[in-house]
Amino acid sequence: MAIIDDPTAYFQNIIWTGNGATTRALTFDGNSDLQPNLTWFKCRSNSANNQLIDSVRGVNKIVNSNLDVAEVTDSTLFASFNSNGITIGNGGVVNDSGRTYCGWNWKEQEKVFDIVSYTGNGSANRTISHSLGVKPGVMIVKELTNNQPFPVYNSSLGATKYIYLNGNGAAGTYEPFWANTEPTSSVFTVDTDSAVNRNNAPYIAYLFGDSSMSKCSSYTGNGSANGTFVYTGFKPAFVMNKKTDGTMDWHIWDNKRSPFNVVNKLLYPNGAYAEDTLTSLDFVSNGFKIRDNRAFINASGSPYVYMAFAENPFVTSTGIPAMAR
Repeated sequence: MAIIDDPTAYFQNIIWTGNGATTRALTFDGNSDLQPNLTWFKCRSNSANNQLIDSVRGVNKIVNSNLDVAEVTDSTLFASFNSNGITIGNGGVVNDSGRTYCGWNWKEQEKVFDIVSYTGNGSANRTISHSLGVKPGVMIVKELTNNQPFPVYNSSLGATKYIYLNGNGAAGTYEPFWANTEPTSSVFTVDTDSAVNRNNAPYIAYLFGDSSMSKCSSYTGNGSANGTFVYTGFKPAFVMNKKTDGTMDWHIWDNKRSPFNVVNKLLYPNGAYAEDTLTSLDFVSNGFKIRDNRAFINASGSPYVYMAFAENPFVTSTGIPAMAR
């Protein structure tokens, strides 16, 4: 697997405190410049919806990962994807004076991330082309003009299963999402359910793959405060998890809100809640080590799916190892 020596060229986190300005440019601080194709931002200090904006749909088009509502158009929240950052607007969900915020930003890159836009046709076993270049590890699909959930495919669950990004339920078995057909390095398959393939409806799909800077997989909890170690092959900048055998929220941790171990700042993709502080895990040079025995991250014998992106590779192509936190 080719090593991406600087993951900040394709993924970066950013945090800021709102100032109430009508427009505000935010510059990333990674080693490389990054013009994102997807920005996902969340208010930390107050209850507010998760906001997802991408370069395919346009800067005024927003979907909320915690809701099953249709796409909305709002010209006040987000202005542009810049050569090394973003320009935001104003309001409580993005730039209210004194509130704190974070944003997760991805650039399309082979094996790491791809955005696919398609129009449904209502047919069974419909194949959709993509440009990820590898079999997707995670796919998140949203129908844009009607109130529909966000079905999620995870390779550890397989194409007979699904979970909802906007929900907290256990993984379910349901053929009409993925037609019981595993995606390939060039296509994924949707079936007849309206959440993935309503006739003439527009859809957006976010595809994530495994690479030297990204990992989509699963782990099993051990119920101990000396918890499971999860090998990713890199020092994480971002981890998102979901317990799949029972009712439990999704969670996101990152290296900006928690710059040192223990990583303990949680946000919720499926909820509008403000940020929580709970002992959770350590980011280490080649993965993450769980430090909590609670069910949200480490129930004994329970399966969890996760998606992680790198701050640094474990070892660069020139042999430089990642530094411990």
